[in-house]
Amino acid sequence: MRRVIKVGLAAVLALALFAGGWFAGRLGIGSVVEPASLSDAERQFSERMRNVRLVGTFTVTGREDRTPREDGYEIESVEKVGDELWRFNAKIGLRGGTAVIPVVVPMRWVGDTPMIMMTKTTVPGMSGSFTVRLFFHDDRYSGTWQHDGVGGGNMSGRVERR
Repeated sequence: MRRVIKVGLAAVLALALFAGGWFAGRLGIGSVVEPASLSDAERQFSERMRNVRLVGTFTVTGREDRTPREDGYEIESVEKVGDELWRFNAKIGLRGGTAVIPVVVPMRWVGDTPMIMMTKTTVPGMSGSFTVRLFFHDDRYSGTWQHDGVGGGNMSGRVERR
């Protein structure tokens, strides 16, 4: 009987380790693309997005007559973790969170312009899923957002050094 329990526990442990590895790989946790393999535009973006704060506003569809609401994100760093996958190590929310959350998002490049292209993506620590199209140009960002069950709208602002 003890042998069966030991084998069962070993199988559960092996499955948990496999699932943890798969989950970490899927989120790009820990892995970073070799910096030497980045294009000039990717390298410049990664450097420009180190220790910054996105400061801006957002609107809610159907409430365009109201003043846009303040929004903010503290970005510790941005790293390429795979083909068209980038990890934003960020504190999310107007006042910034207390912990840095790694958020891996699909990002594509149109010439020298990076654009986050999330479709029904979940974010650690937040309920629901998000659809976002957000582009960055120099020290500005702009785009659209949709949060399941909450609404959607536009967002824009500037990138400031912290």
